[in-house]
Amino acid sequence: MTVTKLAPGIWSVGVVDWDIRYFHGPTYSTHRGTSYNAFLIVDEKVALIDTVYGPFRAELLDNIQEIIDPAKIDVLVVNHLEPDHTGAVPTVMEKCPNAKVICSGKGKEGLIAHYKEDWDYQVVKTGDTIGLGKYTLQFVEAPMLHWPDSMFTYIPELALLMPNDAFGQHFASNKLFDDENDIELVMAEAAKYYANILSPFSRLVVKKLEELQKLGLEIKMIAPSHGIIWRSEPERIVEAYRRWASGETEERVVVAYDTMWGSTEKLARAIVEGLTAEGVATRMFKISVSDRNDIMAELLNARGVIIGSSTINNDLIPVVAPVLEEIRGLKPINKLGAAFGAYGWRGGAVKSIEKFLSEGGVKLASDAFTIQWVPEDEELEACRTWAADFARKIKEQPIDS
Repeated sequence: MTVTKLAPGIWSVGVVDWDIRYFHGPTYSTHRGTSYNAFLIVDEKVALIDTVYGPFRAELLDNIQEIIDPAKIDVLVVNHLEPDHTGAVPTVMEKCPNAKVICSGKGKEGLIAHYKEDWDYQVVKTGDTIGLGKYTLQFVEAPMLHWPDSMFTYIPELALLMPNDAFGQHFASNKLFDDENDIELVMAEAAKYYANILSPFSRLVVKKLEELQKLGLEIKMIAPSHGIIWRSEPERIVEAYRRWASGETEERVVVAYDTMWGSTEKLARAIVEGLTAEGVATRMFKISVSDRNDIMAELLNARGVIIGSSTINNDLIPVVAPVLEEIRGLKPINKLGAAFGAYGWRGGAVKSIEKFLSEGGVKLASDAFTIQWVPEDEELEACRTWAADFARKIKEQPIDS
């Protein structure tokens, strides 16, 4: 990404990471890469809003240098202390050692813990402002969206919100703005981002959206820390966050399974047939050849989830566990669920599946469907009937219950 002007005196100076394929260690797949967005404001005072991941520090400095000598930076705002946004902070501060570091109280604690530097910190709270000249920086605390230190920076003169990780996507592009990109791809990555990072904090997201409205913050542009900048339709991503955080869903079911010798797979296909017969949209995933983050993204808008596994050692197949761990940890809201599976000498997998689903806040809508050995034709028909009954329950479930 080259240096791009957002408004008079304001530039995007971040970098694109085209090659990254996993984020947060191995926990999040980034098929389309990502970007680390940072923003330079040249006014009577010079401000840098966030930095980039450490390996890209030189590119950040080069981008800043295209506009101004980095030594002239007066204010460095740290909206969130995770290393993908602060890795270059020590390098930037070497260039401008007299700059103030603006952050939340938890942000200061975290920066000192990470970098062991006694910079000139200024802790800010919601409503605090810093005048740069023509522009004003206004701050909004956003704890647990998605770390305790998180906050937003807002420029009222432009109605420009810089919310760091909120409203972002892991999406690499040489085009900076929403109207320059395939918006359906961008929204798919935004949904995946929400499902896999922010969904456990949905209630806080609802409250934060309400708070922004109460504060009377007009929003004409949203510049998150990852992905594209929303200048054409910022309301599109705000409305999507409202839906996702409120648990609004569609008549849709995700079926995810794995199998040892094919019996559980036959049940999975019968389940899809039963759901389809009732007119319910369905996506089926064989877990061993699927990406668990993609499964969670698909589940975001779905009303139901049905998980299946063969039994081994009186428990589920190990490859199924990561998806269930994600459900238990991310706690997707307003979901109905059920379990199924085939077994040999003894069952056990479905009990583990039901336990995971319940601990993830999924309401069990049906007793588990199980068979021993290989399903006969009448068992497959019973499985279709079981799935059709689940589909009817999906249709009866309010979209935002």
